[in-house]
Amino acid sequence: MQTDDVGNSGLMAPKVSLDIGITGHRSHHPVFSANSSAIGQSLVELVAFLDVTARQATGASDSPVPLVRLHSLLAYGADLMAVKTATAIGWPVIAPLPFGRVLNLAVNAQPTRLNDMRALLNGQDPADQLTSQRAAEIRSTEYEVSLFELAEQDDVVEALFSAHLANPDDSAAQQAFFALCSDRAAMAARVMIEQSDIVIGIWDGTTHGSIGGTRHTIEAALDQGVPVIWIDARDSHGWHLLQAKEELAALIGQVAGVRDEAGIDALIRVALCPSGDDWKSIRRHEKWRDKSNPLLHAYRRIEAVFGDPGNRPLRNLTQRYEEPDAIADGSGAPILAAAGKLDGIDPAMPVRIADEVMRPFAWADGVSTWLSDAYRGSMVASFFLSAFAIVGGIAYLPFASIEQKWWFAAFEFVLLFAIIGIFFTGKRKRWHERWFEIRRVAEYFRHAPILLLVGAARPIGRWPRGSGGNWPEWYARHALRNIGLPQIKVTSAFLKGALALMRDHHVGPQSDYHRAKAARLKRAQHNLDRLSEILFLFAVVSVAMYLLIELGAAIGWLPPGLPHDVAKLFTFLGVLFPTMGGAFAGVHYFGDFERFAAISEITAEKLDDIASRIAILESAPDGEITYARVSGLAHAIDDIVVDEIENWQSVFAGKRITVPV
Repeated sequence: MQTDDVGNSGLMAPKVSLDIGITGHRSHHPVFSANSSAIGQSLVELVAFLDVTARQATGASDSPVPLVRLHSLLAYGADLMAVKTATAIGWPVIAPLPFGRVLNLAVNAQPTRLNDMRALLNGQDPADQLTSQRAAEIRSTEYEVSLFELAEQDDVVEALFSAHLANPDDSAAQQAFFALCSDRAAMAARVMIEQSDIVIGIWDGTTHGSIGGTRHTIEAALDQGVPVIWIDARDSHGWHLLQAKEELAALIGQVAGVRDEAGIDALIRVALCPSGDDWKSIRRHEKWRDKSNPLLHAYRRIEAVFGDPGNRPLRNLTQRYEEPDAIADGSGAPILAAAGKLDGIDPAMPVRIADEVMRPFAWADGVSTWLSDAYRGSMVASFFLSAFAIVGGIAYLPFASIEQKWWFAAFEFVLLFAIIGIFFTGKRKRWHERWFEIRRVAEYFRHAPILLLVGAARPIGRWPRGSGGNWPEWYARHALRNIGLPQIKVTSAFLKGALALMRDHHVGPQSDYHRAKAARLKRAQHNLDRLSEILFLFAVVSVAMYLLIELGAAIGWLPPGLPHDVAKLFTFLGVLFPTMGGAFAGVHYFGDFERFAAISEITAEKLDDIASRIAILESAPDGEITYARVSGLAHAIDDIVVDEIENWQSVFAGKRITVPV
């Protein structure tokens, strides 16, 4: 659990963890079997090294000791060897199983007779001694770990398993069973990879195996940006660090027996320590406010006046932020209620989501919205203050004498001084950078309940990297990783409920939000363009009128003194209209309404595509609603969120707070 010692700030300290995955040969692999003692010793030493290094990585004396955990599929062989090593040193173990617990036991005990398989499924001891021994070992391990059981296809797997054991010489039955088992193992391995900072691979360097096998899992981890510590099953003393899947094609260059302790140490520090600004300093200096400041509403006023003119454009825009302590009973209540109704859901999961996801989301959402107002509102205000300063500075021409000009000069000076004050305050307080950082935290947490409920996660190598540091990604990753996999048995009923939850509580509402936002921003862009054009036209008309007056006086149609009498007024108008037009054009450029509208339109289209895919899957037979398909949709939602974050931040990245010149 997280702790909070700053009232309702909501940005609670995450419990930092180092998560290790394991993949390796099964017990019957000849190289593994021949060298199991040496492999076991190397694994014991590696686990001890990881544990010590993790404890030393955070450095500061006031930093909590990181929690080190192991993720394993509990396959009989290297997996169980790693589990025993990890539990002996006190690491918690989380097991994403490719099947439900009972079927997983039956498959991994490797029975060769149908009666033994049925005995295992019925909770009885098989007649074969070796099968019974393997089953007892797996069974004792299961009760020491947290299980995430992918059981939605268990009936199909069991039927194929029975058909294979009933006719062991039937190659088609054998192939069908092994193919489905490989798919299930690959899916469980993907879950393990997503939850891991580093994967340990015990592999002989040559066996290709099948989908879901050791080499395939190692390559999948590298493809997702998760580094692999390779223990060569042929010469297990060495620890070889792999960070790109292309390295699998050049293993012959690895020096036997070498332990890359420095490289592993560096990886652990990257996983456990944020780069750039420390989140603790952000948390210490950010102030929670329960509502927006009307003095900072300039940008939102532009949106209200030009983007939504039919909805009382001069209405009160004060925004009250939802307090972190209230969100679970407020806007978060519907999704929490839906989560609590999922078939077989771990009852602790909705509680933890409310406390460890929604509270920091509400905090980050409120703080980043205030910072957005401060940054964007101040920049918009500066554009208009600059225009008013220019117009006010020459307003004495038609309205006062030269002796009274100092009043207008003083007015201009005050506005210019205000612009400078805004500039230096915004730079000193880092409104732009802080908005970027904390907004990222909010968006990562917004859709996190969906990922957490289905046991999906963004792999460590796929998180975005901010130019000024990665503390938002580091914070979100550790806070979400701390919650981890739910202890559930995934069934078709659970997956159907998860699909409905995705559709009703994220995809639909977010699509509607982005579509409305795109329409509002398009109207704002169009109306700002029209106003700028009208002001430019007024400038042309005012100059043309003065020239006509000069012409009329020259040919005697107008009094000869009239041009002199109106010269100052038209000089003022000749400055007023283009200056104000320039101010609105500057706001248009700064706001980039058209590009933001396009980003929201694209996001809405992507979400609509997800909604269509959900509808198709919901109409499919239960047997076709698999974890791979449902979790794939959750990942697609996650990709949409990250793409949107990167797109809008790329638009505003270069628009740092500055003077409007």
